[in-house]
Formats: sequence, C-alpha cells, structure tokens
Amino acid sequence: MDVFMQAGTAVPVVVLAAAVLHAVWNALAHAMPNKLAGFTLINLAFVGVSAIWVCFTPFPDSAAWAFIAASAVLQVVYQTLLLQAYRLGDFGQMYPVARGVAPMLVAVVSVSVLGQELSAPELTGVLVISAGLIALALADGLPDRTQLPALMAALGTGVMIASYTIVDGTGVRRSDSVFGYIAWSFLLQGMLFCAGAFALGGRGLPSRLRDATIRGLTGGLLSLTAYALVVWAQDHGDLASIAALRETSIVIAALLGTVLFRERLGGRRLAASVTVVVGIAVLQLTHT
Repeated sequence: MDVFMQAGTAVPVVVLAAAVLHAVWNALAHAMPNKLAGFTLINLAFVGVSAIWVCFTPFPDSAAWAFIAASAVLQVVYQTLLLQAYRLGDFGQMYPVARGVAPMLVAVVSVSVLGQELSAPELTGVLVISAGLIALALADGLPDRTQLPALMAALGTGVMIASYTIVDGTGVRRSDSVFGYIAWSFLLQGMLFCAGAFALGGRGLPSRLRDATIRGLTGGLLSLTAYALVVWAQDHGDLASIAALRETSIVIAALLGTVLFRERLGGRRLAASVTVVVGIAVLQLTHT
C-alpha cells in the first residue's frame, strides 16, 4: 500500500499546502519594493511568534546549543542571499535554482564528507537535478554579466539551505526537544537578522517597515505555518515521500512568477523546473 495511504490522506494534503504556503511567502518577499524592509518584517514575525513558542516547549539540551547558534547564523546568511537574489533576478528562476541546489549538495556532502555511498538511483537523481539547474540557468540563453550576480546569489542561497539542513539534522537529535530546537532557532535568527537590518538600514528603515507591514508580517506567519505543517507531516508520514512532495513548490513558484509578476515562463523554464522536481523526487525516494 502506498505510504501516504498508510499515513492517511491528510499527509499529502498538508505537505502540498505547505508547498503552496512556502512558494507564496517567497512571492510576497519578492513582491515587496524594499526587500530589506520586507525580510525584516518577516523576521519580526519570527521573533514575535517564537518568543511565545519557547515558553511552551522544553528547553533544548546543552549539547544542541552550538548547533542552534550555527543554524541561526546560517539562516541569516541564507535570507540575506535570498533577498539579493530576489532583488536582482526573476522569481520564477531564482526560487527553483535556490531550492534545487540544496538536496543535490546534501547528497554530495554525504558521500564526500560523511563517507556514505551513493546508489545508482541517487546518482541519477543528482544528475537529473543538475541538468534541470543548468537548463534553468540557460533558459533565456547564456547569462550575461548583468544576470550572473542574481544566479550566484541563488546558488549561494542553495548552499546555505544545504548547510543549515545538515546542521539541523544533527543538532535536533541532540536537543531532546524537536519543537524547542525549532523555536529557539527561529527566535535567534529573527533577532540576528533584525539587529543587522536596523544597523544597516539606518533611520529610514522604520518608515519603510510601515509601508509593508501587512505583507511582511503575513509572509513571516506563512513561513512559520509552512514549516509547522511539514514538521507535523514528518511525524505522521514517510520522510522521503514528504521531502519529495514538498518540492512541488518549485513548479508552484514558476507559475506564480508568471501570474503575479508577468515573468516569461516559456516551455524551457517550465520543463527545467519540472526536471528539478523529478530529480529531487528520485533522490529523496531512493535515499536510504
């Protein structure tokens, strides 16, 4: 019987809802004219919700705090690079590149650093993802000098996603509290990002926050909700299937880029996005 049927029909519905919410909050972040103000508001939402959340979750074990701190720093760098990618590039291209790089890098690091073996199906998944990413980068022809900074920022975002995924995968096992680990991680990253944003934004940042309050805070709440839905699904379903299904957000983002931002989707971008999703599905479903 299919793993999702064993877990109940709610699991795939919840994961797809999380994928939609993840794509939507990223679309909101991309749509805000002042990206620094937008991401600051998203992180203020993280701080507000997490400050309450930590009061109702067990305190993480001392062995997990180095990982929580490292994760928070990596998340801030991730958001900074994502901000830059959205500032410079098309949403429908930047989002798939950033999301697609991460699972491929995690697989490569697991082999080269952790000494795990990569099976033939897993290698196939890595190669398919690579082909999709190359196709995305070349969907509009060879990138010129003006496009390279956006692509580099998106690739850097993917590197950070892979990095905090590895750190969190290790740290959460040492915390004795999954939700405590998550809550403190979000609280610290929110505080760090906001501190940096106010230091860089100067006196003009508060007025810019007022101009995007609703969209920014909504984006933060959607991000937290999407993450919570995935955590719930992981507790009730097959992890590999959930990880593969949630990457449908890549195709959703490509469609949102066309509908909301009038970006040219084209057959090449859509096919490349679907290729990345297929590669991630193969990689996740065959991971042992």
